[in-house]
Amino acid sequence: MANAFLIFLCLHLQLLLYLFRWIEDPGCFWVTMKECGPFTVDEMAYKKLNDEINQFYDKSYKDTHEVEPVTVEEGQVCVVFSQELKCWCRAVIKSVMYCTDNYQMECFLVDYAKYIFVTSKDIRVDVEPFMQLPYRAKKCRLYRTRPVSLRMDLCEETAKIVPAKRWDSAATWYFQNLLKASTHMKVKLCAIEDNTFDVFLYVTIKDEKICVNDDLVSKNFARFEEAEENTGSSADYQENQTSLNAERLPGKVVSPTLAFRPVLFQKKIPANLGTGGNHSCEETIKQAMHYVSLIPYIEHGPTVLELTRKKFLGPNFTESYCWPSVARGYDVVAISYQGNDPFIYIPPLLTLLQLEGCYKTFTNRSGPLALILCPGWKKAQLVFELLKTYERCSRQFHPMLIILGQNKAAASSVKIQGCEVIVTTPYSFLRLFEHHNLFCRLCHLVLDEMEVLFSDAAEQVFTILDCYKKATVSEEWEYSLHQIIAVGTHWNKHIARLMKEFMNDPYVVITAMEEASIYGNVQQVKIWALRSNSIFSLKIHKESNSKYILEQWTKKYNSGSPVLLVSTDDCMQSLGITDATCVIHFSLPSPRIFGQRLHSMSDNFSNVSRSLTDQEHTKARSVILFTENSDCHALGILRFLQHAEAEIPPELQDFTAKMLEAEENKKFSRPLCAYLKTFGICKNREACPDRHQINIPSFISDVLCFQILPLHIVSATNYFGRIVDKEKDQYTILAEEINEYFENPSNRISVKKVKALALYGLCEKRLFHRVQVLEIYPKEEENLFFSVKIKYIDEGRTNQVQSCQLLHLPAKFQCLPPQAVEFVVCRVKPIDKETEWNPQVTHYIHHKIKGKPHEAKIVHTLGNTAWVDPMVRVTKLSELKITANEYNVRSEILSTGMGTDNPEHIMQLQKLCGHLKLLLHTENLKSFLCKTASLKLGVFFIFWKKKIHLSFLYFSFHPQIKWFQNEETVTVKVEIASVADHKCEFSKEKVIFSACSRDKFYLADMELHQRILAEKSTCVIKDKEVVIILVKEQKGSWCKLLKKKNNHVSLDFEDWEDCEDDSHFPGTKKMYCTDAVSEDLVDLSEVSGTESDD
Repeated sequence: MANAFLIFLCLHLQLLLYLFRWIEDPGCFWVTMKECGPFTVDEMAYKKLNDEINQFYDKSYKDTHEVEPVTVEEGQVCVVFSQELKCWCRAVIKSVMYCTDNYQMECFLVDYAKYIFVTSKDIRVDVEPFMQLPYRAKKCRLYRTRPVSLRMDLCEETAKIVPAKRWDSAATWYFQNLLKASTHMKVKLCAIEDNTFDVFLYVTIKDEKICVNDDLVSKNFARFEEAEENTGSSADYQENQTSLNAERLPGKVVSPTLAFRPVLFQKKIPANLGTGGNHSCEETIKQAMHYVSLIPYIEHGPTVLELTRKKFLGPNFTESYCWPSVARGYDVVAISYQGNDPFIYIPPLLTLLQLEGCYKTFTNRSGPLALILCPGWKKAQLVFELLKTYERCSRQFHPMLIILGQNKAAASSVKIQGCEVIVTTPYSFLRLFEHHNLFCRLCHLVLDEMEVLFSDAAEQVFTILDCYKKATVSEEWEYSLHQIIAVGTHWNKHIARLMKEFMNDPYVVITAMEEASIYGNVQQVKIWALRSNSIFSLKIHKESNSKYILEQWTKKYNSGSPVLLVSTDDCMQSLGITDATCVIHFSLPSPRIFGQRLHSMSDNFSNVSRSLTDQEHTKARSVILFTENSDCHALGILRFLQHAEAEIPPELQDFTAKMLEAEENKKFSRPLCAYLKTFGICKNREACPDRHQINIPSFISDVLCFQILPLHIVSATNYFGRIVDKEKDQYTILAEEINEYFENPSNRISVKKVKALALYGLCEKRLFHRVQVLEIYPKEEENLFFSVKIKYIDEGRTNQVQSCQLLHLPAKFQCLPPQAVEFVVCRVKPIDKETEWNPQVTHYIHHKIKGKPHEAKIVHTLGNTAWVDPMVRVTKLSELKITANEYNVRSEILSTGMGTDNPEHIMQLQKLCGHLKLLLHTENLKSFLCKTASLKLGVFFIFWKKKIHLSFLYFSFHPQIKWFQNEETVTVKVEIASVADHKCEFSKEKVIFSACSRDKFYLADMELHQRILAEKSTCVIKDKEVVIILVKEQKGSWCKLLKKKNNHVSLDFEDWEDCEDDSHFPGTKKMYCTDAVSEDLVDLSEVSGTESDD
């Protein structure tokens, strides 16, 4: 079928001829078009292209060999210089001839339809940007107009006109003169075959319009080639062509609306919904291919080859049922395993939209003719691209992809004038509907992946359906086309309401029989079978007499005497039983076999249009026997029963709960689910291959606020970058050393043997990076080097490079651990229940934050991932010695209108670690805390006596601390009430205090300004606070408590005054107070300008 693929357009495209470029005969003439069509380009575009080609080849590469072809051969596309036109032209080499001093080529200029001879010095290689426009010259022939010749029989002295293989000179001469005498020319495009346009050609001579096809036939210069299903002249053919005009309807019509719907097919598709049988499937596809016209796009390349490249050989099983019904204008509900493929409705919908006569009622109105609702922006983008692809060779619909956020200004600024097809989501459509009247001439409403639409946006979908229904109840819509198409992969309870309230006698196509059983209200019963009993029954297998079994099956028995048939799966299709009332599954097969079994009850399936009483009376039953050996099918059965809304036995729920836990444990080595990290929840947890529980402990320091540098933007809230040390950034020093090392060419040593997971150097835009090889691809035969997948370990991004680009990296540059950290911005998610960020938001954030340092508070960490809230861009005003928050990343995302608040993000993450407890020794605390100065992120541990609780979801809270001093001691008050499981460790220069209070863990790691006597220092627990008394190693005053300032530490003025009253050295005490107060006031003033705006 693909080899002889003749593509018929679904309408006659009328085009004005601009100029006949080359006329060989009526079967081959080259033209250019005056008007822009689906396969033509405006003349200005060709003029611009011609200027660019000549500028490129005249100036940029004059007297060079860079663009000269190495070899030339017939059929090669190239650019040649025409001495006649004095310009460079796109061409195809037709023949190559060798002369005395060089080669001479005959070339065809594809934009001018001229044959010229050029030498090898005037040929240049084609550059891809110059080959994007279709060829300007179009090859045409008269549609179904074939040459004839006069055959003389000398013996019988007779002459008769017979078909000929080529046009004779008289016909060609007449054809050429006819065109020369014309003042106006027009063609109607009928078909394209092998990149040749089959047309009806009309010329105007002395105000008389002549069809050249008919004129040649009438003057016996040609004959009209008949179609198998058609007889008559070309004029008759134009009137009766089914893909162009609506046929007459039968006399009996159910409703006035159906009477005026176009009927494009006279034969009905069989109503059998059987899933088996290749013969019926092939016959159905042949019928669909015979009656459904395809609308591919046309470019300068051969259209048939393009379709072959896309591997489209015709409609599949489901499409062969759906296309006729959709193209007839009927309401359609289609449920199939391929129900998420837009090709189920796009070709017939485009066919229907070609019939402009169906929409003449709305010529004075504006608005779309078709609305396609998709469950998300990603699916909408796919549908939009398919529409743009397959509408190029048909009437222009000007489809629009509209994805709107919560910004009302964006919705009001959308211009839909001239748009006939809108692709959007339910939420975006309702936002657009607030500012535009979109139902004035809406004839087609498509619900793509309807089960997802009804699951995530049922209220919005039914609001749109209500508006559509109200708009079509007026008298002017009584005889107009209005159609609802709903496609999906699963049945949903809302589909019944859709069919009853909003559809008119819909076609229901269900090729997934398990979904058909749910539609048919088959009662699903599950029985735990531990023992078996015997009962008389019929039996059939491959060697049985099927005729006898069928006679016994169809034999009428007295009431109360059921017929039982035990059969193997391979006999079900040949039996063709469809009137069974109950199917008992002794084994659990594949979904296809399971559906085939259920098909044996299809006659007893309930119909949605019937009353509830009738449905109960005709209910079929499917009984599933579940044994202890059926554990491998338990999850599948559970999902099917949930989908069918059947009663689920408690034993099955308990059994599958353990299986789900076991399945999750198998994902131990998988990375944590990206959706769980980014949004706090994974919608499709069972199907998601990644881990949804915590299994890797790591560490975190007590420092929470960092400066981060985002370098690789994955999405609006997910980035890779580095944590920058404000005082001494080790990576900055390392990067300078690496670049200085590789600046010496002698140090750039290419790697001879590349190893996976090894570290190497790589030069990119004059900068050198540390990279790790993740994967080594097989070497291709024609390539000298092989490709490798690498990861920039200090930036987080990946890339594919050639092995020869990798450089040997000295060991001293490998000591510093990878610096790339994954950052996730908390408490924000996409609107409209989307699971991925719209590219517009990601693009905006990418340009906003990439490569710019930000201040961030890390609230959670896990492994190499840190959750930040807030993340703020801080600008320092050096002249005023203050800092100001330029923007908050989360607020920027919300301002786009594409994001919304996600307060449950943190709460969902907290649930993951509620049950996790690890046992470790308290001796690990000291070594851990000693390492925290160099660690920047990780999961920290709460140490309580000899138990620790893994709590990556809670960072340590730093308690509020107040202090005062006298000459010998320093008193530190830690404001924590109801302290439990506290620990306080003293050293000469450090005090580490940790405690738990009201489900919060507090940690204070205090590096002291001066030394203390650790053995004499004490810690006292009180009701509302903890008092730590530090004994000074040397008597005297401390100007401050800690070496580094801490926002949580301040002076205790009240106790200081009390001490001052009792002091024997009031003057000295005042001096201590003055120094300490001034230092702390300075600290507070410096940080006051850097508070978060969140």
